[in-house]
Amino acid sequence: MPYRLLSLSPVALIILSTTLLTGCAINTTQVPMAATYPYSEQRKMQAAHHWEVLAAYEAERIARSARLEGQPLFVAGGNQAMPFADGFGSMLTSHLVANGAIVRTDPLGAAQVDYRVQVVEHDDRDGIRPPPGALTTIATGIAVATIPINHWSEPALALIPAAAGVDAFSGSWANVTDKEVIITTQVSENNRVLYSSSTVYYINPEDADHYRDESMSLKTIPLTNRW
Repeated sequence: MPYRLLSLSPVALIILSTTLLTGCAINTTQVPMAATYPYSEQRKMQAAHHWEVLAAYEAERIARSARLEGQPLFVAGGNQAMPFADGFGSMLTSHLVANGAIVRTDPLGAAQVDYRVQVVEHDDRDGIRPPPGALTTIATGIAVATIPINHWSEPALALIPAAAGVDAFSGSWANVTDKEVIITTQVSENNRVLYSSSTVYYINPEDADHYRDESMSLKTIPLTNRW
């Protein structure tokens, strides 16, 4: 039996041709394509208590470091003048002592503990997806709010489970900002780095001055033509 050719409409031919061409070019591109990273989380510093949390974390790791066992320490801090540096240095000293570290008030015969802060500002970012669960929570709230139309006598009652769903998730949500800080804590002796730890945090834009070196800021000098 001879084969019969399928009759295709012009629209079907266009779709078929487009599909074939797309399939041929699917593994080619002129430039690398942008891809997202796997989902991850980054904490946001919004209070001096968060500085203490970081100080406790670093002090515990320094005290547990095998390379620093029995090593006297001198908390020199950083050479940056800023509110964070002043507070973090005092907190770090307190937590080092609480963890049993030998902390001296002078650098003689001690390893030096320093920390540095870098503010990172992003000028342009693509759209950022909401945190996991956000859309589901909102959709659930909308769905629950429609139930009373036919079933409940008091429509306002529908807001209770919806609000509960939002409360269950919203406590772990924080706004993503265009400003971050990189905080590095190091312990060194005789030009050798014995310990180094860097952490990255989001910060509120208005809090950036807490992490900027005040000594590097420009000062305005008033000028006058009077002698």
